[in-house]
Amino acid sequence: MKIALIGYGKMGREIEKIALERGHTIVSIIDIDNRDDFDSPGFLSADAAIEFTRPETAVANFLKCFERNIPVVAGTTGWLEQLDEITQICQTQGKTFFYASNYSIGVNIFFALNKHLAKLMNAFPQYDVYMEETHHVHKLDSPSGTAITLAEGILGNFERKKQWTEEVNAGANDLWINSKREGEVPGIHEIIYESEADIISIKHSAKSRKGFALGAVLAAEFIQGKTGFLTMDNMLDFSK
Repeated sequence: MKIALIGYGKMGREIEKIALERGHTIVSIIDIDNRDDFDSPGFLSADAAIEFTRPETAVANFLKCFERNIPVVAGTTGWLEQLDEITQICQTQGKTFFYASNYSIGVNIFFALNKHLAKLMNAFPQYDVYMEETHHVHKLDSPSGTAITLAEGILGNFERKKQWTEEVNAGANDLWINSKREGEVPGIHEIIYESEADIISIKHSAKSRKGFALGAVLAAEFIQGKTGFLTMDNMLDFSK
């Protein structure tokens, strides 16, 4: 498969390494200093573009790919206020777009576990729930896209919580997300249920960027021959 990389930071380099290990070819690398290469022969030959950049440039990059009929695997978070626009384009114009707030297979197993635990805990009013997430100091969005996905999984299954917040003085109906930015931490997410008697928690800790990169390449492989707005739910299908 021919892959174009949009964004060549630490994630882009890790994706390149994984893609090459899996027998793919990198036909184009677009970064800050060569954005004219969206019209280069290499980019136009790509079977998929994997995009990990910044929230303020992500949607423009997606649209450039759509204009050139290049399927997109989107890894940037922090742009979801324009999600409806991207979804509509996929639906009306037959474009191919894969989005995940986190491409780690382990994290997506964690997402499924989080929803199941929230369903169980909903029946026990003595427990409150909150979340802690920690990332490296270079991460621009807060809370993380992964934390928001986890929060949505709780809110959809735990009736006592109505919305998430980062405010320390969260109300009884608020799901508090405690976001921390420290050092070079790849990502830690913990869901904590607490009562007067005990604490139940589930936690995912990333050891490196490798899991994220592998998931992105697997997504690029998955979307070949497909159209529409696709997610990890389509690729992993935990409903089986």
